[in-house]
Amino acid sequence: MSKQHRVKFVHEGKYVAEVDVELLVGETEWSPYLSVEDAYKLDDVREALRRGDIAAAAKLARVFALQPVAASQ
Repeated sequence: MSKQHRVKFVHEGKYVAEVDVELLVGETEWSPYLSVEDAYKLDDVREALRRGDIAAAAKLARVFALQPVAASQ
């Protein structure tokens, strides 16, 4: 089994978080998949963003605030 580094994005409200995870690649039908720890990390980041707890989310990921941009025609 090998591991591949990936970045997953979690979007909640006006925030987006970049979460570093490792995909586990093997010879099974379920491949590639996340480890249980990385799956929980994604869940924890999403829940922190839902609560508005940016500090907690920032401990596990890089957090960005989204800002609307007016389109000109």
